Amino acid sequence: MAAGRKHSSLDKVLGRLDQLDQANLHNLVQRLARERALLEAVFNTLQDGVLVINEQGEIEYANDAAGRLIGLKDGAPAVLWRLVPGLRASLEGANPAQVVTRELELSYPQPRTVRLYMVPFTEGDRSARRQAVILTDITREKQATAETIANEKASSVLLLAAGVAHELGNPLNSLNIHLQLMERKLRRLKAGKDTADLAESVRVCAGEVSRLDGIIRNFLEAIRPRPPDLADLSLGDVVDEVLAFQAREIEDRGVTVESEHHATLPHIQGDRDQLKQVFFNLIKNALEAMQPGGRLSIRLRADDDSVFAAIADTGSGIRQADLAKLFQPYHTTKVTGHGLGLMIVERIMRDHGGHVAIESKEGVGTVVTLQFPQKHRRVRMLKS
Repeated sequence: MAAGRKHSSLDKVLGRLDQLDQANLHNLVQRLARERALLEAVFNTLQDGVLVINEQGEIEYANDAAGRLIGLKDGAPAVLWRLVPGLRASLEGANPAQVVTRELELSYPQPRTVRLYMVPFTEGDRSARRQAVILTDITREKQATAETIANEKASSVLLLAAGVAHELGNPLNSLNIHLQLMERKLRRLKAGKDTADLAESVRVCAGEVSRLDGIIRNFLEAIRPRPPDLADLSLGDVVDEVLAFQAREIEDRGVTVESEHHATLPHIQGDRDQLKQVFFNLIKNALEAMQPGGRLSIRLRADDDSVFAAIADTGSGIRQADLAKLFQPYHTTKVTGHGLGLMIVERIMRDHGGHVAIESKEGVGTVVTLQFPQKHRRVRMLKS
């Protein structure tokens, strides 16, 4: 018995096992079975996977969590090296008497990132070495870390860009003032070809200054948003207002619109103006992605917890390589786009406690799904 280990009453009984009669042996077996069941119940409550393997990697014990993580089949013999390919190779050269830690990417039974903690131990026959293996699912932890790094990176870039954008405003204002002065002087000059050409150049310059000013305003609006002014509203009414506002553009582009929502759709808590901006940006993107004859479909539905809005188009679709970059600032697939529209959409949805998801296939079209919490389920999303 190891030093410092207390002797239990069970240890005392086992120490005089050869002296027990049949009745006492029967009681002992029942007691051992109860203790085994208790220990298994305790191990099966753990969220971490627990394994015991021998030197050949054969799994002698696995709790329920371990079975779910690595796809063990009940009652079937299994070898850890086969269930986790590459693990054995990564352990080559490691001291078998030391603790080993690894992070693994598992693809079966479903993609996960797992931290493996392996501890050697011996019990009874000290020539038989075993390993206790602890498996911790760190998929969400990894995703959260990646999102935090991405958010911090984006925040630092946006903060720098905001300073640059603010500084650009002063020279743009100065240019605009001087262009106005030039226009006034041109009006006093005698009309002619030279003055007409010069007036046209001034007009083009004024237009470009105005365009740059608009880009700066959009950018500052995206990174310095105002908090939503929440009130009860019907998402269907918001969609109808936006479609009415964009009716002329929809008609000019030769696009057919199918809008479906029910009068019984639950209300949500939202900022009407901000949500109109969300739908305007998404419908604008859909229209610009389609050729004449395209179809825009907007469908609203609800379940017990959320209200959903799906905006689908029959446009050119988005490349898979671009899908992951859609919410990054200044990433755009359009020649004249500023790459802030979807960033603004995501920010507004987050401020409303909602989510946005995009599915797309090249040559088929794109579906953007917005998910809003119903009033009784709404939670405030923390700022990243």
